[in-house]
Amino acid sequence: MKKTFAIILALTFFAALFTGCGGTKTDTPNGVVNVYNWGEYIDESVLSDFETQYGIDVNYQVFDSNESMYTILKGGGADYDVIIPSDYMIAQLISEDMIEKLDFSNIPNLSKIDPQYLHREFDPTNEYSVPYMWGTVGIIYNETLVDNIVDSWSILFDPKYDGQILMFDNPRDALGIALKYLGYSLNTTDKAELESAEQLLIQQKPLLQAYVMDQVFDKMEGAEAALAPYYAGDYMTMVENNQDLKFVVPKEGSNIFIDAMCIPKGAKNKTNAEKFINFMCETETALRNAEEIGYGSPSSEVYEQLDEETRNNPVVYPPKEILSKCEVFAELPSDTLLWYNKFWSELKS
Repeated sequence: MKKTFAIILALTFFAALFTGCGGTKTDTPNGVVNVYNWGEYIDESVLSDFETQYGIDVNYQVFDSNESMYTILKGGGADYDVIIPSDYMIAQLISEDMIEKLDFSNIPNLSKIDPQYLHREFDPTNEYSVPYMWGTVGIIYNETLVDNIVDSWSILFDPKYDGQILMFDNPRDALGIALKYLGYSLNTTDKAELESAEQLLIQQKPLLQAYVMDQVFDKMEGAEAALAPYYAGDYMTMVENNQDLKFVVPKEGSNIFIDAMCIPKGAKNKTNAEKFINFMCETETALRNAEEIGYGSPSSEVYEQLDEETRNNPVVYPPKEILSKCEVFAELPSDTLLWYNKFWSELKS
């Protein structure tokens, strides 16, 4: 998504959300659907296409991390009909009874999703979610500012790049990087391993330019920073604006994620939400969306219709030798989550 339009879109729909939530709008015959998605994560033209086809207004807002999205939902601060969290957060939302079971008679396009993305650990019965996109986490670096070989997470902790390093502004990704660098699982609950990762991030903090989420786009595109861990699909957007940027999944391994469409518990426009989810799985819609945002599509038909260059791009569709080193984030026990949140609060204070 082009950033200027994205900002305008978010502001416009933010205003619309609180004047039109709950199906009270009068300018379309079939009400509204309130969608909450990651920033830079949709082809904006599909929203107007959906409105035209169904006569349903789309109120669209964005979040920058699973944790910030969860906080909003948990606090009951806004009404959403469709949310697009990541795997581990979906598992947590299911366990806390915060999302609805889907009526798949309203989502026949589920049949277009490649079975390898269904019945995953985060939703084993596949009752609560429909895959949206998938990808990996790696290091984005500016080759004009970095003279080392970039193949390890170690470079994010190198004093040589003091003040030129960005870091994820969320605890799961940040601690995940530290754990992988140390040779541990992303999903460890071992206290000693977690404390080792904690110490590594504490030592890294003075080297950082900033903790970032969507701010990473401006900083890396504008060559304001040299190194940043981030999502592969977003690298595909950034490199269009700065050809000096490169991407690598470190040799220690990384996170592979699946983001999926869900409906929050008590959504006021559930039928409209299921229409939206089904529409996003239409092959034409999903193909345009994947081509625009640069992430891997879970649709079998989309993959077949992509151009050969995209299908063979190791950033978008990594080879097996890279994927074999990656892990999916799992839902963590409540005591481990409390430790994560306490540590992150102390680190950022």
